[in-house]
Amino acid sequence: MNLNLNFKSALVCGSSAGIGKASAMELASLGTSVTLVARNEDKLKDVMSKLPTGDGQRHDYIVADFSNPETLKEKIEAATKDKVFHILINNTGGPKGGPLFSADTEEFTKAFSQHLICNQILVQAVVPGMKKVGYGRIINIVSTSVKQPIDGLGVSNTIRGAVANWSKTLASELGGFGITVNNVLPGFTATDRLDNIVGNAAKKFDKTEEEAAEFMKSLVPAARFAQPEETAYAVAFLASEAASYINGINLPVDGGRTKSL
Repeated sequence: MNLNLNFKSALVCGSSAGIGKASAMELASLGTSVTLVARNEDKLKDVMSKLPTGDGQRHDYIVADFSNPETLKEKIEAATKDKVFHILINNTGGPKGGPLFSADTEEFTKAFSQHLICNQILVQAVVPGMKKVGYGRIINIVSTSVKQPIDGLGVSNTIRGAVANWSKTLASELGGFGITVNNVLPGFTATDRLDNIVGNAAKKFDKTEEEAAEFMKSLVPAARFAQPEETAYAVAFLASEAASYINGINLPVDGGRTKSL
């Protein structure tokens, strides 16, 4: 199975921590030249210093905040002017939790901009290069809520569904150019966002954070939380030559928690 990504370049968003960082590390370990994207330059520099480096690999970073799509567009267009990115990992922090009914309309607008509009900007910047070389992998880190809405994440459930449909449409439009578009759906993964979710659950049900975490683990057949690297392995596989005929899918990496098919 060909998992070699030598001489490939990847643009990895939200790569200063969590699943984004783990994905960047795994892609680099397979030979990819990685360009990190996040808003905290100090964290980006730290991650870049830890990326595996071999023959021909050159890593870089872009400081960009997904709350400012126009600035993101300027920076990404500049980065793609003289460079082809074979791999794009769309990944950004999820919308804040809470019931759908009580959500302010501005929450939807903000989340739609950060998740879908920014994804669209990135795709429009990298796809021409992908078409030119006949190889492209667009991988969106979304959520299992695409298959099964998650209680207490009303805005996120809504926006994630929009991203999934956007992705499926792109998969159809771009498949003939050697470009695949797939979604990875993480379950409970040991990241800062999960820490917040556990904390909120503990307060809501008057439990300790340890009790809340144990209850959440009990919902997972694997009986534990995932490590970010476990999701990154799926990302790296979908980015490889070996996944060339996998297109337009939603791939849960959730230890079996999602009940739908």
